[in-house]
Amino acid sequence: MPKTQSKKQLIRALCREKGQERVGEREIRALQVELRRRLGADDGTSLSYIASVLREAGTTVEYQDRFAGPRMEEPYFSRLNGSLRFHDLESTEESLRKLDGAYREYRHAADRIGTTLVRTLVLKGKQRAESIGANPRVSVDKRQEKQEVARWFRVWLETPDLFFDWLELRKRSEEFQKLFVNHRSATATNGIIPET
Repeated sequence: MPKTQSKKQLIRALCREKGQERVGEREIRALQVELRRRLGADDGTSLSYIASVLREAGTTVEYQDRFAGPRMEEPYFSRLNGSLRFHDLESTEESLRKLDGAYREYRHAADRIGTTLVRTLVLKGKQRAESIGANPRVSVDKRQEKQEVARWFRVWLETPDLFFDWLELRKRSEEFQKLFVNHRSATATNGIIPET
């Protein structure tokens, strides 16, 4: 049985087939149409996803929208590529710690490009989380989680030096415990409280 390509691999292969080292919105839209042709009419691959995949592959992408990550040259690409993660609260905190570390190093070195890239990544994360948090097709639990993630990103953008102190207080708050700790525990055990 032949191994099927992932969507990322297919996007990269299509770009290579066309010999494209530089793409703009027109080329990305053409790739989107080709993906839909190959994967079926229900394929909803976004332009920003295609742009991100091509950037990761080293293609020069001249396309920006609120969801596409910023264009990064070296040495920033090696340090920051893939650092924005917010699958769940734990991955969000880990991602913010890494991004915050990079931000502090860039700020200490007076590297405005680096600090701007980190802030741009966090802003993109906030925008993406807000979008998911407002999507009625997403489960209520996941929407609440993404709304919380968007709040974390917003607070970091406003006060990066105080963020982790704020986060510790936030995680101890009654509201957070009720939404994310007590509720998750009850759901994980199907409402049964484990014996101690």
